[in-house]
Amino acid sequence: MSEQKTLVLTGASRGIGHATVKRFSAEGWRVLTCSRQPFDARCPWPGGEANHIEIDLADPNKTIAAIDTIKEKVGGRVHALVNNAGISPKGPGGGRLNTLDTDLRTWGHVFHVNFFSSVILARGLREELTAAKGSIVNVTSIAGSRVHPFAGAAYATSKAALAALTREMAHDFGPLGVRVNAIAPGEVETSILSPGTEKIVERLPMQRLGQPREVADVIWFLCSDQSSYISGAEIEVNGAQHV
Repeated sequence: MSEQKTLVLTGASRGIGHATVKRFSAEGWRVLTCSRQPFDARCPWPGGEANHIEIDLADPNKTIAAIDTIKEKVGGRVHALVNNAGISPKGPGGGRLNTLDTDLRTWGHVFHVNFFSSVILARGLREELTAAKGSIVNVTSIAGSRVHPFAGAAYATSKAALAALTREMAHDFGPLGVRVNAIAPGEVETSILSPGTEKIVERLPMQRLGQPREVADVIWFLCSDQSSYISGAEIEVNGAQHV
């Protein structure tokens, strides 16, 4: 009998993360979900509560401490780490926080969740990823490469930094047999969308929102043997929004 593969996923409780759990579970993987929320019994996957780790990625000490918990649960091998957690704070009335009005503490909060946690987890699980010849996928954003009407400056720059980190990690983890890639979603139908998104959709070449499962399929591809010689790439998943 072949070994059951293990995925460690941050930001699992909704949207793209939720779709990713369903995709990997359907393939027979064990999924360890990391989220700042406790496990929700409504989540429809097997062994969910036993495989859930409550972790506040905004706190570096808690993120580092959680690595020991993850190590205990995975038993020496991690086949995939997907850094999907992301926060995008808004101003009063849901307004966009730009470089002129984003508080320094907000910058720090966003970067801890969206950027630093990814390298802390990857480095912390280095031995487990190496043992499994695993794959790391960082979830960036179209906002990482252009000014976006809704995504704030801290969010956008954290995602741009995560894209650069993907390149650095691919260089460093490659000799260990671990591949590192990123996906950059555009307008995907999740709760993070802002009012006014329909105006963006009108201008998209494909003229529709992406579905979370369409993003999860690309994450699956990058963690599967189908992408065995792809590393250091950032795949745009945005219906040609970037063209």
